[in-house]
Amino acid sequence: MKYLCLVYSDEQDLHGLPDSPEDRECAAYAQSLADSGHLVAGEALQSVNSATTVRVRGGEVHITDGPFAETKEQLAGFYMIEAKDLNEALRIAQGIPPARVGSIEVRPVRQLQVD
Repeated sequence: MKYLCLVYSDEQDLHGLPDSPEDRECAAYAQSLADSGHLVAGEALQSVNSATTVRVRGGEVHITDGPFAETKEQLAGFYMIEAKDLNEALRIAQGIPPARVGSIEVRPVRQLQVD
């Protein structure tokens, strides 16, 4: 089953604390997940300052700068993984380096019903 591990962190904490992960460490962890067959995809995101939010209400499109919600932590990246169950997904998420300074939201991926 696929799980999406969403990495949330205050951007300053993500890059500014003594325990903050370096890109090299995150890439190495992603490579270890790829080598074990668990990684489907993963990317780091640009700063939240580069985000644009799109909403469609009553057929009208509204585009605003910035993230969807005003929060202290922002979405910083993701790992899409393949795991046999939630317990394995949580074990993998514990190893994601930014978990030390932020949080990892683990969510099962739902298959779209298109028939």
